[in-house]
Amino acid sequence: MRKEVKIALVGKYTKLEDSYASVAKALQQGTPRSTGEHKTKPTQASVRELRGLGLSPDLIVCRSEKPIDQSVKEKISNFCHVSAEQVICIHDCSSIYRVPILMEGQGISEFFNHRLQLNINLPRPRRFMQKWIDLADRYDNLRKEVKIALVGKYTKLEDSYASVAKALQHAAIAAGYKLNLKYIEASDLERDTKQSDPVAYHEAWQQLCKCDGVIVPGGFGKRGSEGKIEACDWCRKTMKPMLGICLGLQAAVIEFSRHVLGLENANSTEVDPETPHPVVVDMPEHNPGQMGGTMRLGKRKTVFQQNHNSVLRILYGKVESIQERHRHRYEVNPAYVEKLEAAGMKFVGRDVKGERMEMMELAGHPYFVATQFHPEYLSRPLSPSPPYLGLILASIGKLSSYISRGCRLSPRQHHSDEDFSDEDNLVAAANEKLKIVVQE
Repeated sequence: MRKEVKIALVGKYTKLEDSYASVAKALQQGTPRSTGEHKTKPTQASVRELRGLGLSPDLIVCRSEKPIDQSVKEKISNFCHVSAEQVICIHDCSSIYRVPILMEGQGISEFFNHRLQLNINLPRPRRFMQKWIDLADRYDNLRKEVKIALVGKYTKLEDSYASVAKALQHAAIAAGYKLNLKYIEASDLERDTKQSDPVAYHEAWQQLCKCDGVIVPGGFGKRGSEGKIEACDWCRKTMKPMLGICLGLQAAVIEFSRHVLGLENANSTEVDPETPHPVVVDMPEHNPGQMGGTMRLGKRKTVFQQNHNSVLRILYGKVESIQERHRHRYEVNPAYVEKLEAAGMKFVGRDVKGERMEMMELAGHPYFVATQFHPEYLSRPLSPSPPYLGLILASIGKLSSYISRGCRLSPRQHHSDEDFSDEDNLVAAANEKLKIVVQE
């Protein structure tokens, strides 16, 4: 358990803690868990209040620690006036990827097909949900670990990076590794922190140095920006795999401008409006100083530049263009692009007009890439985001072999993802292969 709750016990016999053993045990275990009995009264009360508002439930989903007995489901069915098939039990599973399998096993597809008139062919194929089953099995049996450091500004509330963490997990599972994500406060990496809080400074750098790869996600404002720049500088010099997202791309450009191009005090106008080298500026069509309606949002088209050998383009399947979701207000200043590219920072993807820098790769580095858009928004468990998958593979030293195999993780995993409609098709395909072998 990672989270904790503090309870103060005010008593007369605290010098002998065993005096309150039963109280402590009840607090630690929780009353429902200690009894082991499923209570239906709260569910009945909730449905009654719902009906009082004029709403009748089509489906009742019951969360529990252990599976609910059929008798309990029938009790809920009788008192809540729904059929037993409309009561779904979702008990604690080994992973969240088991939940869709659990729900499918209780006939939820058939229910939605009938209730919403989806006209899905039933019964479902025998190998239906096989990919999810393989995914859940793979997750439960992960043994190796990949450690990724997330250098962010909002790490005190980890849910701020929920989409980033999920995208990393999708990629790690696909690669066959368990994700160990370490959150590092960006401001703790700054040199000022070395004087004000040396313990936090050295602990943050120790965590960063122990990682296999680094991700620098998005954010707004001045706080922590220098820490992100320091992380980019360290990754570039030590050849550590790094992925920058939104502000992460801007931090990488600022760091490169300062330490490679020699542009002293280069910065973003968001952080330093008076910077002599504004390598990152607000979008020209928007008025500076006004926050409302000034962000570039939604899915936008990004075109790969044909004059660059791009790892990202290979990871995306060698397509001409992609569409990813954006959420930013500042971007790379086009006036500095020529100098940056001449020094080795290649902008391999741009907008349809070629004016906005959407994707960056550093020449001669194992994996130093960044995107202005947010690829984590389109990541899925069975289809991990290509930039995130590239980071994980580079962190475990398998990116080159992945690319050499035509962007396939392994022959075994690729074979398990074949879409056979049912087991008969699988047998037929095997027999057909056997005939070929015999004939040869």
